[in-house]
Amino acid sequence: MTTFTLSLNTSTIRCGTLSLEQTIDVAAQAGYQGIELWVRELDEHVARGGSLDDIAKRLEDKGLACVNLIGFFEWAVDDPARRRKGLDEGARAFALAQAVGCRMVAAPPMGITDETGMSCHALAERYAAVIDRAAESGVTPVLEFWGVSKTLGCLGEALFVAAECGRAQACILADVFHMYKSSGQFAGLNLLGPKTLGMFHLNDYPASPPRAEAKDSDRVYPGDGVAPLKEIVAALRRAGYAGAVSLELFNKSYWEQDALTVARTGLAKMRAALSR
Repeated sequence: MTTFTLSLNTSTIRCGTLSLEQTIDVAAQAGYQGIELWVRELDEHVARGGSLDDIAKRLEDKGLACVNLIGFFEWAVDDPARRRKGLDEGARAFALAQAVGCRMVAAPPMGITDETGMSCHALAERYAAVIDRAAESGVTPVLEFWGVSKTLGCLGEALFVAAECGRAQACILADVFHMYKSSGQFAGLNLLGPKTLGMFHLNDYPASPPRAEAKDSDRVYPGDGVAPLKEIVAALRRAGYAGAVSLELFNKSYWEQDALTVARTGLAKMRAALSR
C-alpha cells in the first residue's frame, strides 16, 4: 500500500454544512495522505471571504497533498466559441489549482456526453490544446472518461485520445464505477503502464440495481459491492502505478452520517481492498 497515496474526494463526505476548512480537517484526522477538491468549493470559500492562501497553508499544516482539482469545463465540444470559453474556464481552474498547490486538474467529457460520432482524432487535438493551456501553471490536465457519456465514455477511447494527442504529459483518470457503467469490463487495465494513469478513483457498486440503471449515488465503500477489486488492484500494481488512489463516492446515505466516521470507514475499507 505504500506505493499509493491514499486520498479522499470531498464528494464522499458532503455531510451537513461542512466548510472547506472543516472538510480538510476531517480528511487529515481520518488519516488520508491526499485530498481531491472541487472548483466550486474553492469558489464558495472565496465568496465567503476566505483566501486560497489560507487553503494552501491549511493543507500544508495538515500534511495533505491536494492531488486533483475537479471542475467542469467544455474543452471537447465541436463549437469553437464554446470551446474557447471552456478553455478559459479551464485556465481559471489551472490557476486555482496552482494557488493551492494542486498538481492536476480533471478534464472530463463535459458538454459531449450526449454526442455520438465524434472523431477521437479531433478529441486528441483538443486535449493537446488543454495541456498546452495548462503548461504555464505547471498543472497537468488528467483526461477523465465518464461511463454514462456517449463519447469519451470508456477506457479505450481515453487511451486513444491520450496516445494520439502528441503530448508527453497526457494521462488518464480511471474510475471503477465509470468502467462498470461503460462496459463492465476491466481487462483493459492490463494494457496500462506506469505513466498511463494520472489518478485512480476507487469505489464499489452493488449487484442491484443492474448496470444500465446504476447511478453515481449507488456507489458504495470498496469491498461492500461486487466489483472485481482484487483483479483491479492487481492490474494497477502490474502497471507500476504509484500515484493517488482516491475514494470517490456520492452515496446519500453516507452524507447523512458523521463525516469523520464516513472518512475513517472509507479509509479502512480502501486499505483492505488494496492489500488483498
